[in-house]
Amino acid sequence: MTASDHERWMQRALELADRAAALDEVPVGAVVVRDGELLGEGWNQVISAADPTAHAEVVALRAAAQRVGNYRLPEATLYVTLEPCTMCAGAMIHARIAQLVFAATEPRAGVACSRCRLLDEPWYNHRVNWQGGVLAEASSAKLQAFFRARR
Repeated sequence: MTASDHERWMQRALELADRAAALDEVPVGAVVVRDGELLGEGWNQVISAADPTAHAEVVALRAAAQRVGNYRLPEATLYVTLEPCTMCAGAMIHARIAQLVFAATEPRAGVACSRCRLLDEPWYNHRVNWQGGVLAEASSAKLQAFFRARR
């Protein structure tokens, strides 16, 4: 995938983050793409769905798995507007996601590079390659505006 492909799909994830914000959820959006095709998308819904696992990444992975009829998503890329947490990293490993592309880092709970490098650990039976920083400023601005409005 090219840098422009990454930006295109991250832009879609940012649009989905706006859906989360409209529901008064933390504005995080995610999409799962394989071979240029959108397989699944999601946005944070933990409050509105009363589901602690309804992070944007998990919602997108569930939608993609349902669409292809398999819980494994080899060769797929997951785009998300915020560095994933431990739960979401584990879900990506189990789904056999090939690549993670995220926008903003999450200094409090991000496990790709901020708090630890969970996806780089050698003991997992699958390796998820990752890249951060794609449209990070746009994502950070959405998150900062959301939390500023709550203070």
